[in-house]
Amino acid sequence: MTPAPSEARPVDSSERLALLDTLRGFALCGVFISNVMVWFSGRVFLPREQVLTAMNNASLADTVAWQVFSTLVAGKFITLFSFLFGLGFAVQMGRAEARGTSITPLYVRRLGVMLVMGLAHLFLIWYGDVLSTYAVLGFGLLLFRGRSDRTLLISALVFALGWSFVGVVILKFPQLMADTPEAGAAIVKAATEKSAAIRAQTLAAFTNGSWLDATKATAHFFFRDYFPLLLAITLSTFGRFLLGLLAGKRRIFHDVPQHLRLFRRLLGWGLVAGVVGSGSGLVLQQLMLRQVFTPETLPTWVSFAIAPLRHLGELGFAAVYVSSITLLFQRATWQRALGLLAPVGRMALTNYLSQSIISVLFFYGYGLGFITKLGPAACVAYCLGIFCIQVMWSHLWLSKFRFGPAEWVWRSLTYGKAQPMRRDDASGQRTPASA
Repeated sequence: MTPAPSEARPVDSSERLALLDTLRGFALCGVFISNVMVWFSGRVFLPREQVLTAMNNASLADTVAWQVFSTLVAGKFITLFSFLFGLGFAVQMGRAEARGTSITPLYVRRLGVMLVMGLAHLFLIWYGDVLSTYAVLGFGLLLFRGRSDRTLLISALVFALGWSFVGVVILKFPQLMADTPEAGAAIVKAATEKSAAIRAQTLAAFTNGSWLDATKATAHFFFRDYFPLLLAITLSTFGRFLLGLLAGKRRIFHDVPQHLRLFRRLLGWGLVAGVVGSGSGLVLQQLMLRQVFTPETLPTWVSFAIAPLRHLGELGFAAVYVSSITLLFQRATWQRALGLLAPVGRMALTNYLSQSIISVLFFYGYGLGFITKLGPAACVAYCLGIFCIQVMWSHLWLSKFRFGPAEWVWRSLTYGKAQPMRRDDASGQRTPASA
C-alpha cells in the first residue's frame, strides 16, 4: 500500500542546509555592492566622458576599489545568486518527491507571487529588480526537471556561454545590418547619443524629483534603455539556473565529504577561467579608458570575442567562491565564522528588498540625495556598513521569528493562509534560531 502524500508546508529551520544559507548571504553582499557601485550611485547615468575623466583622476582608494570590484565582484555574485536559485529549485523538487507530491502546483504559485512582488519592486522602488526576471525564467526550470545530467550540463553551457553571442546580436543588431562600417559607426553614435539623453533625463528625475517623478522616470528608462540589456543577458541567467539545478540533483551540497575532490577541481579550474575571462575584460576596459577604442570605433568581432570570455570569467570566479566557502565550511572554526552569514541568507528576500529601499532613500533626491556624490571606495564602505547591520538584524529577527517579513508574505500567499510567524507559534515552544 502506497503511503499517502504529506501536505506541502514551508521548510522548517531544522531542515535547511546552513551551507546554502551562508552562500546565499555571501552572494547577497556582493550583489548589493554591484547594485550600488554601478546603479544606485548614479555612475551608469553619467556621460562617458565624465566617467573617463573621473577614473583618470581618481584617488588611489577609488582606483583600487574599482579595479577590485571589476575583477572580483562585477557579474560574479549575481552569477552565484542565479546558481543558488536553480539549486533551490532542485532542493524543493527533492522534498516534493520525498513527500510523494508534484512540485508543479506549489512552485507555480511561488513563482506567481514572486513575479507580483518583483514587478512592484521594479516599478515602485528600483528598476534593477531581479525577482521578476527570476520568476519568469523559473517557469522554464519545470521543463528540465526530468532531464539527464548530461542534458542539463550541455544546456547550461549553451545558455550560459553560447547565448552571449545572441546577446551581442540583440544589442548591436542595427549596426550589424548596416551596409558599410561607416554607416554602422553612425548608427552606434546615434544610439549612444539617444541612450545618453534618456539617462540624463532619468538622472535629473532621480536627483531632483519627487518619488512620483522618480517612479515615472524608472518606467521610461526601463522600457526605453534598460530592457534591451535585460533581454541580452536573460538566457545566460537561465544557464546559471541550470547549473544550480544540476548541482542540486547531484546532491553535492548534501554530502560534501563525498564530493571534496569535485570542489577542489572546481576551485582550480574556476580560478583559471576567472582570471582568463575577467582579465580579457580588464584589458578592454583599459583600452576604452585610454580611448584606444570608443563605442563607435570598437570592432564588432571584439564584442563577439569578449562576451563569452566575460561570462566565462563570471562563472569561473563564482565557482571559486562556492568551492572555497564549501571547503572552508568543513572546518568547525570556519563554519562558525562563515555561518554568521546564514541568517542573512535565510532572509534573502527581505534583505534584498530592504537594500533597495534604504539605497533609494540614501541616494535619490527625495531622500538624502547622495546620487553621483560617492566614489567607488565610499560606495563599498556604505555597502559593508549596511550589510553588517543586516547581519545583526537578521540574527535578532530569526531569534524570535520563523521567517523574515517578506518571506512570511511570500509563503503565506503561496500556501493560501497565514503562516505561523513567531517561533513558538509553530510548535508550542521556542526552538533554536540556527539553521
